[in-house]
Amino acid sequence: MNHFDYTNGTLHAEEVDLALLAERVGTPFYCYSTATLERHYRVFANAFPQGSLIAFSVKANGNLAVLKTLGKLGAGADVVSGGELKKALAAGVAAEKIVFSGVGKTTDELKLGLKAGIYQFNVESEPELIALNDAAAALGKRAPVTIRVNPDVDAQTHAKISTGHAETKFGIPWSRAREAYALAARLSSIDIVGVDVHIGSQIVTLDPFEAAFRRVVELVRVLRADGRPISRLDLGGGLGVPYRTDNAPPPDPAAYGAMATRLTKDLGVRLILEPGRLIAANAGVLVSRVIYVKQGEAKTFAILDAGMNDLVRPALYDAFHDIVSVAEPGPGAPRERYDVVGPICETSDIFAAERDLPRLKAGDLVAILTAGAYGAVMASAYNARPPAAEVLVKGAEWAVVRPRMDDDALVSIDRIPFWL
Repeated sequence: MNHFDYTNGTLHAEEVDLALLAERVGTPFYCYSTATLERHYRVFANAFPQGSLIAFSVKANGNLAVLKTLGKLGAGADVVSGGELKKALAAGVAAEKIVFSGVGKTTDELKLGLKAGIYQFNVESEPELIALNDAAAALGKRAPVTIRVNPDVDAQTHAKISTGHAETKFGIPWSRAREAYALAARLSSIDIVGVDVHIGSQIVTLDPFEAAFRRVVELVRVLRADGRPISRLDLGGGLGVPYRTDNAPPPDPAAYGAMATRLTKDLGVRLILEPGRLIAANAGVLVSRVIYVKQGEAKTFAILDAGMNDLVRPALYDAFHDIVSVAEPGPGAPRERYDVVGPICETSDIFAAERDLPRLKAGDLVAILTAGAYGAVMASAYNARPPAAEVLVKGAEWAVVRPRMDDDALVSIDRIPFWL
């Protein structure tokens, strides 16, 4: 469920008219709904035992206003860089609710997490384990550690967002899990606290999760028999969301939570979950204006002022996003098929091919739906196009939560060396 609906002939975000907002803010812009963020967080959190840590995946949407909205509800943060850690702290997320994931944590980033006193490091390799031990020893601290293990499970999702199979850069192979924990036990500044697993993103069936969780539950028992103090189980994220309405919806959080609880209830561990897309995706839309409607030899192109620099998912993953007119089409309104494209000088700058839409003309507004996750965070300034602005709505109120950088500001970032 989201809070984007037609009211009085135009698409609204909660009580805010997106057409009027476009006039005030300019296009393109992302718009996030507070009510949707809050609802999705509560539904997910309520699916798990009391005391579980719901650490929102900052890589899905790192806007400070979004992070603060979720933090006020009790959410923690799953971060994968020093910058994301600083964002989470700046948004008011308590350090004791922050987990630090990622395969390439630098020594400076490890020290940043240690100094902040974060809840745990999800370690992804033996060299990282040693580097973390050295960093903690240098600071006179002890590092709370889970080790991310690969259960070698097919997540049945897009190859570029599948992370739990044997040959992936993420985590430690299943065959070396006990050996890695033995190494951690020998390191003087490491505190073993749990096990971490994350098998991928946009997973639309519970079967891969159940297969992975069953393997990890058995691993916990083995590690405890080895004398390792396992008190936490980080199950990662990855539960999919409905990007389209014409296929079966993914499992709901209640079914996911019930399955995870059933498999882990006898372990006496604290569960940690890292949802991102599930919380934020349907809470955001990308609003764009049609620049031209261009007739090709066999296609009609709707050329938008948003491009793949603003939303790269279709170009990167062939991802599907519903696209709707901001002006509500009346009964029997004429429709046409369009390739909906952006202004970037790349053939891959396309949001939809042969998409059936209400007839469009230059100046019309469209909204690209389910864009609240992996949208603005993956934006770039390719073609010297500053990324879209971001807006947060709450009821009838709205605020620009990331201003649009103008062309001059973008140009001013570069530096010309003295010899030129």
